[in-house]
Amino acid sequence: MKVLLLDIETAPNRAYMWGMWQELRSTKFLISDWFIMCWSAKWLGDKKIMSASVHENPDYKKHPEDDKRILIELQKLLNEADIVIAHNGKKFDCKKIRTRLILNDIKPSSPYTILDTLNAARAEFAFTSNRLDDLGEFLKVGRKMDTGGFDLWKDCLDGKISAWKKMVKYCKQDINLLEKVYLKIRPFIKQHPNSSTFLDAEKPMCPKCSSQNIQLQGFGYTTAGKFQRFQCKDCGGWGRHKQNLHSKVKKASMTTNIM
Repeated sequence: MKVLLLDIETAPNRAYMWGMWQELRSTKFLISDWFIMCWSAKWLGDKKIMSASVHENPDYKKHPEDDKRILIELQKLLNEADIVIAHNGKKFDCKKIRTRLILNDIKPSSPYTILDTLNAARAEFAFTSNRLDDLGEFLKVGRKMDTGGFDLWKDCLDGKISAWKKMVKYCKQDINLLEKVYLKIRPFIKQHPNSSTFLDAEKPMCPKCSSQNIQLQGFGYTTAGKFQRFQCKDCGGWGRHKQNLHSKVKKASMTTNIM
């Protein structure tokens, strides 16, 4: 199973505005549309963090908003991934990537499952804040890099190479923090993709981390039957076997509610 941790940084829209609080009501006011400035990614468990940014393009000075090259590089990773982990990945990162793919006339990547740590945090916990930086602080696993605010994005758009280098560093730090937060909350995620379906193994394994270091812990019951339950000794997650332990006689005698 190949699990890719992913983060992107996007440029803001630039537009003509009549007033401070005016909303953009027509694209005719746009000076430039948003684009993907850079991305960082790593395979779960690997040390190497991969990245690409538009300022590294050979023709960056002529085409400073051309993100096609870095999207093609990212597409190669997405085509390998079974699962993509991103914070706010479903509503932001993955939608933004698909938008820039189609605008750059790039075909869709192969299908993958999105594990959104923001959605998982909201679904399973009651943290005061679900921002990645705050989760890192609450869970004592680290913090995001301080960018100094919007000026970093502005300096990048103004072509300052030092700002671009800082932006890439910031994006890479997000990947490090994302991995630590994910590993911390993973055993609690009830809707975690079932890793055992991706691997050929004769022994039962943890559906969250793929470990076969499991300990039997009683039974789980559903409306369909009785199943052996276990806890992973490595990540701490819970799972159960799929074999129904009820006898044929018991199955035949079972009843269910009706409306």
